[in-house]
Amino acid sequence: MRRTRLLVAALAVPLIGGAVVLPSASAQPAAPSGPVTEFTVLAAGEQSVAAAEQAIRDAGGTVLRTNRAVGLITASAPANGFVQRVSADDDVYGAAKATAIGQAPTGRVAPKRSDVEKEGRQAPRSRGATTATGTDPLDDQLWGLKSVRSDMARTVQPGDKRVKVGVIDTGVDGSHPDIAPNFDRAASRNFTRDIPADPTGAVVDGPCEFRGCVDPADHDDNGHGTHVAGTIAAAADGFGISGVAPNVTLVNLRAGQDAGYFFLQPVVDALTYAGDAGIDVVNMSFYVDPWLYNCAANPADSAEQQMEQRTITEAVTRAMNYAYRKGVTEVAALGNQHTDLGAPQPDTTSPDYPASSNHPRTIDNATCLSLPVEGPHTIGVSAFGPSGAKADYSNYGTEQISVSAPGGFFRDGFGTDWYRTNENQILSAYPRNVGVAEGMIDADGNVTPDGAAAGVQKAVTKDGRVAYYQFLQGTSMAAPHATGVAALIVSEYGRAGRGGLTMSPDAVQRVIEGTAAEIPCPVPPTVDYLDEGRDATYTATCQGTPSFNGFYGHGAVDAYAAVTRGAAYLRG
Repeated sequence: MRRTRLLVAALAVPLIGGAVVLPSASAQPAAPSGPVTEFTVLAAGEQSVAAAEQAIRDAGGTVLRTNRAVGLITASAPANGFVQRVSADDDVYGAAKATAIGQAPTGRVAPKRSDVEKEGRQAPRSRGATTATGTDPLDDQLWGLKSVRSDMARTVQPGDKRVKVGVIDTGVDGSHPDIAPNFDRAASRNFTRDIPADPTGAVVDGPCEFRGCVDPADHDDNGHGTHVAGTIAAAADGFGISGVAPNVTLVNLRAGQDAGYFFLQPVVDALTYAGDAGIDVVNMSFYVDPWLYNCAANPADSAEQQMEQRTITEAVTRAMNYAYRKGVTEVAALGNQHTDLGAPQPDTTSPDYPASSNHPRTIDNATCLSLPVEGPHTIGVSAFGPSGAKADYSNYGTEQISVSAPGGFFRDGFGTDWYRTNENQILSAYPRNVGVAEGMIDADGNVTPDGAAAGVQKAVTKDGRVAYYQFLQGTSMAAPHATGVAALIVSEYGRAGRGGLTMSPDAVQRVIEGTAAEIPCPVPPTVDYLDEGRDATYTATCQGTPSFNGFYGHGAVDAYAAVTRGAAYLRG
């Protein structure tokens, strides 16, 4: 999953951890002191939200806003001592600073991470003539579109406008010519506020582009969310590219910062809003920062950090359950740590914000969760390349996987002319403002030499509007292929309700898994990527059968099979 313009990491099971460990001292903690900062406070339960708000006030804090669906409260209070004081109240489940615990060295810039690797910086290679099979001019470059058979599915079911797909990401450029026809600006929301710099002075998002540091709900200063949206539902209108479900409606549910971080409150707000607004499917190509894995009581973490992680786990679990009960199908990227999620590798990246606050941790699979992919009710998606090989970066394992989908694999095809080519990745929409900031597009709107080497492309509509496209790879790119198929399933089999079409998330999952194209484990089942330049930590072993295994789950998502044979999985 992509984080920003640099490097990645991408992201039920039962709730872990139980109640928060409270201070054992008999005396109440001292009154808070120090500079005012923001905190997230989670009420003990649905019936205790008002009491938790009072506990915040009693502890010296001020309630700023409350998500009553989950009981997550944003409060301001003096920095020191507030967490301990408010958490001593029985009506409070837990509390944490609204941003991660830790100190960033003064003057250091907080890291900006992109999806896995923006490896595509090689000059394009000629491969001879190709035959366009999609409905839009650039579709002949979308090997993923053909892999999931969207080009065939749309002859039966191109998607229904009444089906709403929420993109929980860094924003969506609603003005992009390929996205604008399907974009619902009125339903879209931005749940984030730009963070120019943290209290230490470390740059996070950079200067605010709009008054109040709140971007419009049709804006993306990162590019990740726009790329995801294009794969899901770029319009099939004879221009540019088309998406997997080219006629469904896109809704921007922004929960990611410009810098690519996804903090707790915006993620929870986006999920509960999705439930309340009648969203049918959400795409979640991220993990909730600052912890790659939220552990109940990891000995490498401080007591305050442990409390923070338990609070994140409980709050996200509540939000995901809420969205599920409201009929939202939740699709999640499996993650880019090239690890078996049933036996995770050590985590050296958390907490990833503020800068330089991370420390090495051994991850206990029984008590640590990567969220949202290891939360309840998710369709977890792994990534493969154009050859069908599991992408080197993709997480895997029978514990969390549901299906697989095209995510791009820059190093696919070792020993052939396809190896290390941009076209091995996923092409989708690219906001002009991001391209200019990254040096891929110049001030006059021309693709720069760096952009050309990266495969950035430009197209102009008949009425003079300009659109840009970029190649990316990651499970962030795989998940939207599956999300598009899920949207087609709701379009084909959903019933009228909630102001549009609706369908049980469990039924959607049965169809998408039941109609997936089975892919067996490779022979031999252990695959290394040493020839591709990877070290031994990338070596992966596929376990399972052709019908279900750790590399591909139930198989590769198949849009055509889903809309033509899916009814068989709805009976009984």
